[in-house]
Amino acid sequence: MPKPIREVLTNEALTGATVTVAGWVRTFRNDRFIALNDGSTIHNLQLVLDPEGTPRELVDRITTSAAVKATGELVPSPASGQRVELQVKELIVLGDSDGETYPIQPKKHSLEFLREQAHLRFRTNTFGAVFRIRHQVSFGIHEYFHDNGFFYFHSPIITASDAEGAGEMFRVTTLEDTKGTDPSEDFFERVTNLTVSGQLEAELGATALGRVYTFGPTFRAENSNTARHLAEFWMIEPEIAFADLKDDMDLAEGLCKHLIRRVLEQSADDLAFLDKRYADEEKQKPEAQRSSMGLIERLRFVADNPFERITYTEAIRILQDSKPYKKKKFQFPVEWGRDLQSEHERYLVEKHFNKPVIVTGYPAAIKAFYMRMNGPGDLGHSDQGPTVAAMDVLFPGIGEIIGGSQREERLEQLKERMAAMDIPEKELWWYLDTRKFGTVPHAGFGLGLERFVQFVTGMGNIRDVIPFPRTPGSAEF
Repeated sequence: MPKPIREVLTNEALTGATVTVAGWVRTFRNDRFIALNDGSTIHNLQLVLDPEGTPRELVDRITTSAAVKATGELVPSPASGQRVELQVKELIVLGDSDGETYPIQPKKHSLEFLREQAHLRFRTNTFGAVFRIRHQVSFGIHEYFHDNGFFYFHSPIITASDAEGAGEMFRVTTLEDTKGTDPSEDFFERVTNLTVSGQLEAELGATALGRVYTFGPTFRAENSNTARHLAEFWMIEPEIAFADLKDDMDLAEGLCKHLIRRVLEQSADDLAFLDKRYADEEKQKPEAQRSSMGLIERLRFVADNPFERITYTEAIRILQDSKPYKKKKFQFPVEWGRDLQSEHERYLVEKHFNKPVIVTGYPAAIKAFYMRMNGPGDLGHSDQGPTVAAMDVLFPGIGEIIGGSQREERLEQLKERMAAMDIPEKELWWYLDTRKFGTVPHAGFGLGLERFVQFVTGMGNIRDVIPFPRTPGSAEF
């Protein structure tokens, strides 16, 4: 089996040895120098052919993105920027590539163009780096929760409940036409949908196993063509029994810092490339919109500093005292009782505190039914109106990256909230049972994997951090 190029470039013990590598041709110069990449690293390995000893018909097949396998001696490289190169003794073409028609030629391409070539864009430096980092983040999620005593819990993808109460769900059916059809005639004998969240099921797990987390795809049928929304995305949703809102915030902050530190340690080369790319993109923006930190600098700052914790009521006061508010620069209104918009969240994070912020105690009217109602003395309680024990983690460049809460464990209060929001008890009888039989304080949150990968990689569009983005009118691959 060929050795990964990452190992060949970093393992000094291989210098002088005969090794075999395989990958895709990035460039081929002077009928002699091949830049080969196998996806294991952002760096290419230079292969050096003997022009006299290589048949012309073989040379002609070495084109951009052709797959080749080569064996030779790994020797110190006289060229700058590379430690070693491979003096090729034997080379075979595993898969030809028509250099004239290959869509991604070795030149700069726009991200919009590369989204149209989503099946091939992984072969570029940018997307190779993004998806190697996505792997590190995903692995780190399992690592963090395992090390903290959590159990990986698989919530269903097909569900009859709407955890968010949003109603924007994808119907699952085997019927050719659902209009006027009795749902009992369908496969599950009732209306079912693709899940928008695994939270409610995770709560069931937590009230027996103590600490659980879900990590899987979720679906929202929102007709939103923006840089922040996807119809299919991955969510991480931990639930902790015997925990309150402070425990929830501590867990969320700990997870974020663990993941960032892991990427800084494991993905240094990819981050260095993306850091330069981020700096080049920032230069294209108006000066007032530029970030005050580079990508790596920002990651280190977030990993090394405590997150600011404020209440929603305090956030509204800060925003109403701000220059953008007084000069009517905000697009959306700022008043108690309204949800914070991305522009408000980014002001708090990027301008006022210059660090991640956790906002707690949101008005009950704008939050979900399952969040615990606050009373006097509770974190986030306000005299301006009823609030819930909710928390949002806000990151620079992204806005909200985590949303969570302490769950309402009291049966009567939960029933009251469901009634107020027109959620029938009979649809969630199983959820209410956990409040009847040994209820306990518990809390949890949801982290969108793609938004987190966006933050870590500096990519501006969420469609560029998931392999095959699902958006309105787009399900090509």
